[in-house]
Amino acid sequence: MQLRPRLLHPAAWWLWGLGLATAASRTTNPVVLLLIIGVCIVVVTERRDPATTNPLWGFLLIGAVIIAFRVVLTMLLGNGVYGDTVLFTLPQIPLPEWASGIRLGGPVTLESLLYAVYDGLRLAAVLAALGAANALASPRRLLRYLPATLYDVGTAVVVGLTFAPQLLTDARAVRSARTLRGHDGTGLRETARLAVPVLETAFERSLGLAASMESRGYGRAVQGTSRDRRLASGLALVGLLGVVGGLYGLLDASAGGVLGLPLLAVGAALAAASLAVGASRERRSGHRRDRWQWPETVTAAAGAVPAVVLVVAAAQGWPGIVPAPGDGLPALPLAVVAAVLLAAVPAWLTPRPREEDR
Repeated sequence: MQLRPRLLHPAAWWLWGLGLATAASRTTNPVVLLLIIGVCIVVVTERRDPATTNPLWGFLLIGAVIIAFRVVLTMLLGNGVYGDTVLFTLPQIPLPEWASGIRLGGPVTLESLLYAVYDGLRLAAVLAALGAANALASPRRLLRYLPATLYDVGTAVVVGLTFAPQLLTDARAVRSARTLRGHDGTGLRETARLAVPVLETAFERSLGLAASMESRGYGRAVQGTSRDRRLASGLALVGLLGVVGGLYGLLDASAGGVLGLPLLAVGAALAAASLAVGASRERRSGHRRDRWQWPETVTAAAGAVPAVVLVVAAAQGWPGIVPAPGDGLPALPLAVVAAVLLAAVPAWLTPRPREEDR
């Protein structure tokens, strides 16, 4: 079935990405985590708008740096998992008695390195899922669907996310210009000299953005009563306390049954009510909003399935979800593999962003 090329609703891609990130956070199985990263790469390759940049590779690079950093720290400091298979021994620096739980150097075991790789790979998979969502649906498009209460905060976040990568581009342009003028582009002193032109460009861009936003009516006065503001603030405060208490109950089983899912649900409901109260007094119009159709539902469900399966598998202690390092190849539950592969369905069952010359 040939679908008409169009941009998918940004909320669908972010729900898909958050589902994969949730699934990755519940396991340390390296095969499952590599599958999640592979699914992200496939979907971004097939459904990314070719007119936009691809930030996924930057997220993957950050994930690789995290894994390497985690391994180096494990070799130098240890992580409490020593094991029996000693690979090599580093010179150990003696520490005072009050630092008896810390070591510098000493034996490095295979089990400790595998534990570090598994743990770092989990964070890398979470970053890959968020990077894929960012590549498929820009946060700028998602800003249009935020509640009116969060619009100002969302605008600040989106502006920051948009301008931060631009600083690197400006730094490269300034360095290239200085190199053409005969200056060496390396060294600490040359790097410091990039600060003034880069900051000047950033200030000019900020002033232009401020003028553009002001000309479009941003920062208008909102007609709201003090009673509504107090009600919305009170609901938000109580709701956030409920969410924090519910999360603590879910993470700590000794907290009791009340501090868990029920309190989390009540807190989330109160937080949503505070947004509704605030939005009722802050009307915003929309222009050409994206429609939610069946491809959006398929995309959101494809991300929710691995999240649900991995959460259930971690809660029930399925074999292979949190493998012990050094026990050979970890078990690979077929239900988990099928759920993760199902997340790749949007690569073929969703419309392409636009017609491409092939």
